[in-house]
Parts: sequence; C-alpha cells; structure tokens
Amino acid sequence: MNRLQKQKKTHYLRKTVIGLFVVILLIMGGFYIYTLDYYRADVEVEKLIEQEPERIQTDGSLTIVYPEGKSDNKIGLVFYPGGKVEAIAYLPLLFQLSEQGITCVLTEMPFNLAVFDTKAADKVYQAYPEIDQWFLAGHSLGGAMASSYVEKNADKLEGLILLGAYPINDADISTLAIYGTEDVQLDLTKLESTANQLEIWGGNHAYFGNYGEQEGDGIASISREEQQSIAVKTIIAFIEKEME
Repeated sequence: MNRLQKQKKTHYLRKTVIGLFVVILLIMGGFYIYTLDYYRADVEVEKLIEQEPERIQTDGSLTIVYPEGKSDNKIGLVFYPGGKVEAIAYLPLLFQLSEQGITCVLTEMPFNLAVFDTKAADKVYQAYPEIDQWFLAGHSLGGAMASSYVEKNADKLEGLILLGAYPINDADISTLAIYGTEDVQLDLTKLESTANQLEIWGGNHAYFGNYGEQEGDGIASISREEQQSIAVKTIIAFIEKEME
C-alpha cells in the first residue's frame, strides 16, 4: 500500500468514526428529549404530601408511605410506576393501601422508565429489614417490569399485583391483575393464564394514578377516586388471602 492509499484509508476511517460519533450524539439527544416529555402528578398529589408529612417520607429514590402506628400489620408493598409517569402520581393509591396497614414503598425510576431498574425492589428489602413479607405491584410498564423481576425473585415475595398490565413470564407466584373496561391499551389475550383478575367497569388505563388523562387511553365512565377505591379493596382482599 503506497502513501497516498494510506492517507485515503486514514481519511476514510476518520470520517467513519466522526460519523458514528455524530449518530450516537443524535440518538442520545433524541432519547433525552423523549424522557423530558412525561406525565406529571396532579395538584391532589401535592396536597396529600403537604397534609401527611409524617406518613409520606422520601429516602433517595424511594418514597415511603407509612401506616398509622396501630394499624401497621408489618406487610410491605413495593410499587413500580408506569412508563413516563412521575412516580409520586401513585401516592393517592398507595396512601389508601397504607390506611389498611400496608407499608408502601414507591420506587422512582431512571428517566421514569422501569426498564432501567427492574431490580429496584432489592434495595427496598435492605432498607426495611423489619418487614419480611413483601408484595410487588406495578402499573403498565411498571407492572411488566415487576413481572420480569419476579421470574428470578419469586421466593422474596408473597404475590404480584398488576394494574393495567400483564405478566411477561410464567413465574410461579400468586398474581392479581386489575384493569378497566375502557383500557384500550391493554392486550387482554395476555391475561388468559392469570387466574386472579378484576375488571373495573368504566375504568381506564390512567386512573390508577393521578396524572391526568393519558394519550390513546379510553374514556372512563367512573371517577379516578372510584377506580382507585375499587382497586384498593381488591388488592387488600388479595393480600389477606395470600397471608392466610
């Protein structure tokens, strides 16, 4: 190879490397912009946080909702939020569960996407060793990632709770699936093997959380409060049954 050929090859390689670098930067920039567009918690969530500073506390990426002392039954629930939804949007739902004696731990996910921390539950057990009976729950993408987690960690949990989500494996764990009749985003065929199901008449995909309406969702014929109340009662019944 003569000198001219070597120069051409070096020039070609340099252009290729620069081109790849530019493509990577564009992809990273596009992803960053994508993550900035997410559903924010509504004003009711902020009010709840202000009203219950002793019961709702934050520890790094975890937000803990404590039961009142006398009602604490020493059972914990870890919650994975839905994709591109601000985690605290689920505090109203979790606060209702805490009223029934459940210690709820909400996990804030990187970029608001549970796919980047499917093992988030592991740090919860370590932080709260006094609780040795745990359930894992998740909404939408968070439910799918919760299902992914239990495939190799079912022995750490008493049950799995899916809200507007379906299991993505055949893990040997008791599973409850709750969804609304107006949830047009959920593929119901993927729930056929899930024995414990509740269909909330008039409910939709978004109303398990407090973050407004969701693009592409069905129109609910019941209130957000009613959907969450039904979900809470069903979850508590499921937990009580599994703890018998």
